[in-house]
Amino acid sequence: MLMKLQLSLSVILLLACGFLYKFTLKSSCLFPHLPPYKSQQGLEALLGHGRSIVFLETSERTELSPLVSCAVESAAKVYAEQPVLLLMKGLNNSMQLPPNSTSPALSLLSAIDNVFLFPLDMKSLFGDTPLFSWYTQINSSAERYWLHVSSDASRLAFIWKYGGVYMDTDVISIRPIPEDNFLAAQTSQFSSNGVFGFLPHHPFLWQCMESFVENYNSDIWGHQGPELMTRILRVWCKLRDFQEVSDLKCLNFSFLHPQRFYPIPYEAWRRYYEAWDTEPSFNDSYALHLWNYMNQEGRAVVRGSNTLVENLYRKHCPKSYRDLLQGPESSVTGDRGPGNK
Repeated sequence: MLMKLQLSLSVILLLACGFLYKFTLKSSCLFPHLPPYKSQQGLEALLGHGRSIVFLETSERTELSPLVSCAVESAAKVYAEQPVLLLMKGLNNSMQLPPNSTSPALSLLSAIDNVFLFPLDMKSLFGDTPLFSWYTQINSSAERYWLHVSSDASRLAFIWKYGGVYMDTDVISIRPIPEDNFLAAQTSQFSSNGVFGFLPHHPFLWQCMESFVENYNSDIWGHQGPELMTRILRVWCKLRDFQEVSDLKCLNFSFLHPQRFYPIPYEAWRRYYEAWDTEPSFNDSYALHLWNYMNQEGRAVVRGSNTLVENLYRKHCPKSYRDLLQGPESSVTGDRGPGNK
């Protein structure tokens, strides 16, 4: 009798394992760009400690360029113990890609353990912030720079709510940023908004959001982004020129030297697409902003070109380099989207 009972329990256990296996396969079909275990992890659960690295895609685009893939992969490599989030407006709430989407970059990124893809719901994101009334009243179709303005707003709201580090999708990470609260200097007394980080509910970001609405002028490119950050920075801090490669302290946050993210300034952006006799070490940098928005002429990252940018891909995002970059006959450029400033 005991043996029959044990046999029956074994059969039940095998059937249960089989059902679980089939359910796992089904989950993979429901979430074609997420490994099964990732589909069970909610956004809120990942954001509890305010240490996420955050990228945003505010267009409907789901076909990611190699540059976006490199930016996310390099961050995942540098911040291996932290969640790296890519929030995309083009993803729907069921976490499924559009039926006509075939994105090798999304497949590559979703296979990285600490990379997580989520839909970007702006109305929900702006709730309980000064940006909500602006967003619900704005006529986005009449806005000249809507993708950029909505991206500027989204990054402020997200980092204020959850904390972490925001990065544009043309920023290649090379070593960890040792600060929790910081802005990145683009030039001596001008702040970027392409990289910044704060702990949750920092009052600097709340003031930025208030000014975003009160002084709204979307006809001037950058007015709601880096110029906004710089205006509020000047309210908080008495800015002075940097001395050598040292950062400035401003109350409870740091204003990081231009070498930290902008060792190649925007007017020299083409240098990334050239071969160097001796490549820079970037020993004083945490990440490199490639100024992809400046790349109106469509310069490409080409396998075998030995350009600076190709070698950065090879070193800092090897999977994207291996799987997504093409040779000279079919080279690719990055998308000049709102997160590529």
